[in-house]
Amino acid sequence: MLRSDITHLYYIVPIANLGSIARQGILSNSRTQGIAHDSIADPSVQNRRDKVRVPGKSGSRELHSYANLYFNARNAMMYRVHDRHIDLCVVQVSPKILDLPDVVLTDCNAASGWCKFLPSPSGLGDIDGSLVFAHSWTSQDQVEYYRQKSAVNAEVLVPDVVGHEFLVGVCVSCASAQTTAAAELKGTPLSARIVTNKELFFL
Repeated sequence: MLRSDITHLYYIVPIANLGSIARQGILSNSRTQGIAHDSIADPSVQNRRDKVRVPGKSGSRELHSYANLYFNARNAMMYRVHDRHIDLCVVQVSPKILDLPDVVLTDCNAASGWCKFLPSPSGLGDIDGSLVFAHSWTSQDQVEYYRQKSAVNAEVLVPDVVGHEFLVGVCVSCASAQTTAAAELKGTPLSARIVTNKELFFL
């Protein structure tokens, strides 16, 4: 993967959380504990992620202590929840986040059990962009199917929080979702940066 391949990084989230995200940024799972928020997380997946430790320049940390972004928002996670698209959005994050200290990259789902944890941004060259940005991950070979499905969920792990200054836009699936997002973001810079992208939501 080349740095030039990355226009934005992405965070899939319920629209109801947009107001707090615009003010506080994107918080890690650990930092959201005790804070009221909507979640689309699969409990079984979260249990797996809870057991993962991420090696980094400053030592290992719990995976849940990172805010996780995707290179490709049209991924297996989105496909799992796309029937709830009217209540969801994708927050676009500036690629400048890749240059922050202790950011870690993965070449597939961080909880897969076989992913590589790579330093950012130098590790981009070890990630197969053709797999990460694939439009489809169907395969008659079961092993290849799971490999491709995991690869489209490759992640950028940011310690603790993605600051609101790195948030550059919001994607929604339809006019109704745009109206709801605009209400949540009223009075914030992101209110004027909402776009509709049906394909992103598998519509």
